[in-house]
Amino acid sequence: MPTKRRNEQDLAARRLLKAVCTALDDKKAEDLTVLDVSEQSSVTNYLVVATGTSEPHLRALRGEIDRVIKETNTSVLGVEAGVGSGWTVVDAFDVMVHVLTTEHRERYRLETLWGDAPRVNWKRLSAARAARRATSAAKD
Repeated sequence: MPTKRRNEQDLAARRLLKAVCTALDDKKAEDLTVLDVSEQSSVTNYLVVATGTSEPHLRALRGEIDRVIKETNTSVLGVEAGVGSGWTVVDAFDVMVHVLTTEHRERYRLETLWGDAPRVNWKRLSAARAARRATSAAKD
């Protein structure tokens, strides 16, 4: 049975996931994909992959990720964003974000590496949580 701490961690991860995805979407990241890799990875629970149209766009998307992380008081394990690399990675423990240029996204095809991981509809995270709460309340 899940512990209270585990449930709190998952809730925090989902909040961060939703906030990061919303920020990326607001800044026009393309092909935003979220995978639940919790069963396949011992490193993270969610993998976010998005495409930026250019190096300046990647920097803008990275700025939004940084803003969300700061606003949510999330700890970051590491960041890799070489100038002109075409790929930015932000490791926030339970949520790992990869933002790549189209060329790099097509070359590395991260989603295929995690092909057995279920996709997450990040826009429905809040709705699903609210439905679960309503179901739990009805049972009590």
